[in-house]
Amino acid sequence: MTDERSRLLGPAEVRALAGELGLRPTKRLGQNFVHDPNTVRRIVREAELAPDDVVVEVGPGLGSLTLALLPAVRAVHAVEIDPVLAARLPATAAERAPALADRLSVVTADALHLRAADLPGPAPTAIVANLPYNVGVPVVLHLLAELPLIRRGLVMVQSEVAERLAAQPGSKTYGVPSAKLAWFASARRAGPVPRAVFWPVPNVDSGLLAFDRREPPPGDRTEVFALIDAAFAQRRKALRSALSGWAGSPAAAEEALRAAGIPPLERAEQLDITAFARLAAARA
Repeated sequence: MTDERSRLLGPAEVRALAGELGLRPTKRLGQNFVHDPNTVRRIVREAELAPDDVVVEVGPGLGSLTLALLPAVRAVHAVEIDPVLAARLPATAAERAPALADRLSVVTADALHLRAADLPGPAPTAIVANLPYNVGVPVVLHLLAELPLIRRGLVMVQSEVAERLAAQPGSKTYGVPSAKLAWFASARRAGPVPRAVFWPVPNVDSGLLAFDRREPPPGDRTEVFALIDAAFAQRRKALRSALSGWAGSPAAAEEALRAAGIPPLERAEQLDITAFARLAAARA
């Protein structure tokens, strides 16, 4: 097996690959490539993966994180929207980790439209990814909904996005993303990531978000998510007023709130996902 030092990509290797492909990272695809081996080692370590895990990696890019994942797990499904990058990744794995290359499958697709049937071989049990900044939240929520065997994840996103996703009820940053993620999983911040480990260097700070799958509360997810959207659309208002459109009138909203055991003058940021589910059921 190729030793780790020669397997992983550093700044020179990342730039050489980009030059070979004539690649200019684009903001449209949220392309900021990690070129620091210590960072990808840290991500794999923080992900707490088991040897039998099957990882789905979104946006593998030039393969920095992919190469660190391959020796740690049973298989990696790399989902890449850029066809040039997707075509090069298997060759990179074969060149730098020949004994591990058969663990990699590459799917050229938009992760926001990925279906379980698009992935070959064993179903994913974990998400580990450096997510494009512009689609971090919807990608996480979509994959958790679409891939039910995923039991844990560690993703790198914009720092403020990580903060919002991990926020708890009652905090200023708690909102739609944190409430919807709580339907699927418990989440926590797993530390910052320096800007200098990326090429090109982004204009925003990054952070790691870890999450563990849990059983959702009783109820219909579509109905609960529609309620969450309505409640936070006017988050400064009391729920009796904020949910008048959702319920049909302020009086109907108050009736549903009282039936769910929620004070009508409560605000959306005070409700955890269980309370949202109770409220959706009370209206139904």
